[in-house]
Amino acid sequence: MSSFLRRLSLRQLTVFLEAARQMSFARAAESLHLTQPAISMQIRLLEDAVGLPLFDRIGKRLALTQAGELLRHHAARALGELQDAEQAFDALKGLRSGHSTVGLVSTAKYFTPRLLARFAGQHPEVDIQFLVGNRETLIHALRDNEIDFAVMGRPPDGLETVARTIAENPHVLVAHKAHRLAKARGFDFHELREETFLMREPGSGTRLVMEALFKQHLFTPKKTVMLGSNETVKQAVMADMGISLLSLHSLELELRAREVALLDVMGTPVRRNWHIVHMQAKKLAPAAAAFHAFLCARTWPHLDKTFARYAARP
Repeated sequence: MSSFLRRLSLRQLTVFLEAARQMSFARAAESLHLTQPAISMQIRLLEDAVGLPLFDRIGKRLALTQAGELLRHHAARALGELQDAEQAFDALKGLRSGHSTVGLVSTAKYFTPRLLARFAGQHPEVDIQFLVGNRETLIHALRDNEIDFAVMGRPPDGLETVARTIAENPHVLVAHKAHRLAKARGFDFHELREETFLMREPGSGTRLVMEALFKQHLFTPKKTVMLGSNETVKQAVMADMGISLLSLHSLELELRAREVALLDVMGTPVRRNWHIVHMQAKKLAPAAAAFHAFLCARTWPHLDKTFARYAARP
């Protein structure tokens, strides 16, 4: 065994991957329930073992170096293989125990935890963990075997995956509750030409849907503002900063409280689907397979019951 491998530890790789995912030692410390000095020490030990810096530190911002990108890829795959081995051992014990890591695009976090609660009631010894990120983050996580499967919109191109549709995912144009067109019916998209559109960041599936909608209507927004999360977009809509296209399934609380309006624009809701996606070469262990089957069976009825009154037209 090389001196490099002898100096590595699983703890260091886990800390490094979380820091690389969060791009913040402080947030990685919070996520792993460690102190920030402990995170810094583990990264420093890992950099000593590698012999190269893993992060560029520019003020308070972090970025992976070329060595850091290389290590992130290999470390994620190595830990993923170890998790697969652990799940194989769990399979020998049956479904009474076991664990699975499931990726969620940020919109799916609004409904999947409720389904997990029901699953946990049936399988209390099974541990399900979520990795939440945008579409691009989950594609990398699938490729690097960091997750067993992902709940996302359109399945990724360029990866050998198995995808199963589990529900419709209508996208709606949402505005401030007192918007001038809140009560209008079936109006043309170009009536919104003077509006500010609030958009998610590149790599977001919601942004891809909005860009496709613009292209479909030959529409160029007068002004756009980029925001980094669904929560930020919703807060901005409620503050009357602009309008946005969001998954209907991210708006349950706001619609119940009547804090936003759904605009009845021709061509909306935009019909998309939710999918469960895993790598074709991935053999799901019993815990992951059980949760996968549960989501396939329960997601559509749950969402239909919750959102049917809004889904046909705004």
